[in-house]
Amino acid sequence: MFTWGKASSLTTILFFAVSSILITDNVHENESPSTALEDATQYFLNLLQENDPSLTARSLKRIKENWEEGYEIMLLEAIYYSRSNKHSSKLLKVLEDQTGKDFGLDHDQWFQWIWNKEASYPSEYFEYKAKLHRLIDPKFGKYFLNRGHQSTIRLDEVRWGGVLQDGITPMRNPKMIRPLEATYIKDSAVIFGIEVNGDARAYPKQILAWHEMFVDEVGGLPVAGVYCTLCGTVILYKTEHNGTNHQLGTSGFLYRSNKLMYDKKTQSLWSTLEGEPVIGPLVGKGIQLEYLSVVTTTWGEWKKRHPDTKVLSLDTGHRRDYREGVAYKDYFATDDLMFTVPKIDGRLKNKDEILAIRLPEDTNENMAISSDFLRKRPIYQNKIGSTPFTVFTDTSGAHRVFKTKEIEFAKYDGYSTAKDSEGKVWTLGENILKGPEGKSLERFQSFNAFWFGYKAAFPEVVLIQ
Repeated sequence: MFTWGKASSLTTILFFAVSSILITDNVHENESPSTALEDATQYFLNLLQENDPSLTARSLKRIKENWEEGYEIMLLEAIYYSRSNKHSSKLLKVLEDQTGKDFGLDHDQWFQWIWNKEASYPSEYFEYKAKLHRLIDPKFGKYFLNRGHQSTIRLDEVRWGGVLQDGITPMRNPKMIRPLEATYIKDSAVIFGIEVNGDARAYPKQILAWHEMFVDEVGGLPVAGVYCTLCGTVILYKTEHNGTNHQLGTSGFLYRSNKLMYDKKTQSLWSTLEGEPVIGPLVGKGIQLEYLSVVTTTWGEWKKRHPDTKVLSLDTGHRRDYREGVAYKDYFATDDLMFTVPKIDGRLKNKDEILAIRLPEDTNENMAISSDFLRKRPIYQNKIGSTPFTVFTDTSGAHRVFKTKEIEFAKYDGYSTAKDSEGKVWTLGENILKGPEGKSLERFQSFNAFWFGYKAAFPEVVLIQ
């Protein structure tokens, strides 16, 4: 997700929004302290009026007199969106005095400290979050307002990513072309490949990174392919569930550095990694989208396997620099994060690639296998829950996973042929592993991800490296 990086720059749009509206001053100098802050939302919103020092002083006085532990995140977000160091320092002094912590203006340390405690934010936080962020985009208010009882994730870990709703524009029914027409893409370029009911399509990273989502009908199925550039995942979902086709988009928010989607009808927020609503009226409705496999490979390798494939056209309807390696160049070049997560697990580097292995419909087990580990082992066999699987890693480094029952494989040519322990020959297709006597094994849905983001989303994941 695109962001300006520095908190002071992130808040320019918010500053002008606040400057153009009137925030009601309901703080009176002669008020006596009470046992609770009558309107916590308003007092914290008053802190956004940086050009009124007396309002700031009176609001901070009332906040200090009625301090609760849950006010930490509300004050921290006011500091995060502060435009001047002078104003930030006033708010920071109160936060330090009330918490006994001294992290200065290192927002990441403050966020991590709060996130590693039990969640303690007050019910008013949903209203505050809504009113704070609708100053940036009026649509943002719908995500949080009156939804305190409709959330399965910690609200204090939901952060604005620096763009408006669909500010990173999804490609809807994007134009596809044949391989011979795709002269813009090198054989070595990274693509994300899918095949649905025989319909093979390639989505070059150099284009998809600018849009982070495509919504289309592929192989007769309505699907959405979601690319979280920050956490390195591309996941393909069937968007129809129990007769309803959910129209998904980019919310502009993150949870543990993972992109949150939204649906147009209810403005519920959805987890990208799990394909289910996490905040809003769809929570608790038993909705979990089915996901399909995506393979990360090279354009040369993909078109060799799928000569009839389609590939994205440069004619997207948008003006972007679609040259390879331009989008997110600085982010991909280092191991640094744009948005921190509660804990960093140093067993792998933050952006080391893993293959995610989950069967949420069958087991709560969760496995992350290092891509470097798999590249050294073209055949890797294991079991998740009661389901044996085999990962075949080809010469491009692409992983394809199949449910292989009790069959053991001994050889793989790095392309399309494998032999089992009895010497019988099997042929790897995109979704089917075909064997002797008409036997076939089905593809196991999987996707790649950066280690830090996957571990943050699933702290109990088992790492194989």
